[in-house]
Amino acid sequence: MIETEDAQGRLRNRQPVAVIDIGSNSVRLVIYEGLVRAPSMLFNEKVQCGLGRGIAETGDMDPDAVKNALAALQRFRGLADQAGVERLAVLATAAAREAGNGPAFIEEAERILRQEVTVLSGREEALYSAYGIQSAFRDIDGVTGDLGGGSLELVEMKDQAIGDGRTLPIGVIRLSERAEGDYEKAVLIAREELKSVPFLKQGQGRNFYAVGGTWRNLAKLHISAKSYPLHVTHHYEMDAPASLPFLKKVGRNNVEKLKGIEDVSRSRRALLPYGAIVLAELIRAMKPARVIFSSAGVREGYLYSLLGEEDRQLDALMEASEELSILRSRSPQHARELADWTGKAFKAFGIDETEDERRYREAACRLADISWRAHPDYRGDQAMNVIAYGSFTQIDHPGRAYIALANYFRHDGLKNSTLAPEIRKITSDRIWDRSRYLGAFFRVAYLFTAAMPGVIGDVTWRARDDGSMELVLPPRLADLYGSRPLGRVNQLAKTVGREISLVVTA
Repeated sequence: MIETEDAQGRLRNRQPVAVIDIGSNSVRLVIYEGLVRAPSMLFNEKVQCGLGRGIAETGDMDPDAVKNALAALQRFRGLADQAGVERLAVLATAAAREAGNGPAFIEEAERILRQEVTVLSGREEALYSAYGIQSAFRDIDGVTGDLGGGSLELVEMKDQAIGDGRTLPIGVIRLSERAEGDYEKAVLIAREELKSVPFLKQGQGRNFYAVGGTWRNLAKLHISAKSYPLHVTHHYEMDAPASLPFLKKVGRNNVEKLKGIEDVSRSRRALLPYGAIVLAELIRAMKPARVIFSSAGVREGYLYSLLGEEDRQLDALMEASEELSILRSRSPQHARELADWTGKAFKAFGIDETEDERRYREAACRLADISWRAHPDYRGDQAMNVIAYGSFTQIDHPGRAYIALANYFRHDGLKNSTLAPEIRKITSDRIWDRSRYLGAFFRVAYLFTAAMPGVIGDVTWRARDDGSMELVLPPRLADLYGSRPLGRVNQLAKTVGREISLVVTA
């Protein structure tokens, strides 16, 4: 085991856990920092083995694919040992459970890995996929679908309730072989299989949550096609009816001509048409309002299932933001105090917030100081990039924009709002305004605290009879009064549209 005592980029008192996912298309190892609500990846490696190829015709996994998978498992066991993994879970899905030579493969895999391999039933695979959605989203309403190489798992969901589920033999490898490369035949197979899922009709106007690597790569292509400014697939949303022409184009195997195809591995490109066909037929059968893509699936759902109920109820966005604050800010306690102070400031100024906007503001406070080590000219850009492209869950893209822009303004100034990146395009006027308000409050607060705790809580707001506001410093902070804070207070006043005075109490 490699010693990590001097590694400040990792959190203390966490033991790595790992999941090996033996899928029909790929075999993957993911090592996580620890078993927590918002686990961070320490290591991630995938080998495209294609275990599911040929099962529809021969009933067995291809011997070469089995050989490659076992070699990958040998390496993954070594990597897990090297990383000091405390707990390793090995999950096998459709190919291993359906192939005639599946039991022999599992027996050899267990010998190599020196532990049991859990062969998931279709129902278990669907359940863990649903847990993955629960771990990564709020206000869930619709159907989740996890598309692998061998099968498609569908589950109806509403908030924390997991409803009926179905497993269909239309994974991308299975469908390609059943259709023998014929587009129209693949469409008819997918359409017929989906008719057996009664709860799809109850999904009209709701959400479809798309899980799986093939669908995430479709999201990448759609992002490129739309010139969408934020290249993050998690919680990327497509208007379901409007996406059908795009899916039809991909389904007819025109992928090599698509913008952004260079970002998709060559081994994955041949399967994209079948992923597009299945998604298009799902949209026709279910008629959802939106397709929402998820980076969380069976692996994340399995880890989520191991947590206690209290830990499951934690806010994944807040947990991840708190961890990043601990790792990168000058004072995590100051970040927490800033969240409390800005909440009181918003209330004092009558700036209303939805529940999600409150969460985004508090996360922004925890992340407000993560780029302090960068050169001053680049702190805004660094904060913007870390936040906008961070591995956060339980947050949509406008929420990412809110947090990223607030911290951009905190470093680069409110007058530079016209220079903000293309991310402005995905925000509403309401989110844009609140990100500027929050950035302005940040710029005031940091001049009094120097990012140190125990200060900002004593800087209070007081309303005057004429509708103006006072920012009040107690006597112990009187020395902090000066022209620079006055300038920032005046800037805040212009931003929020209220007259503000800076005063020191007697």
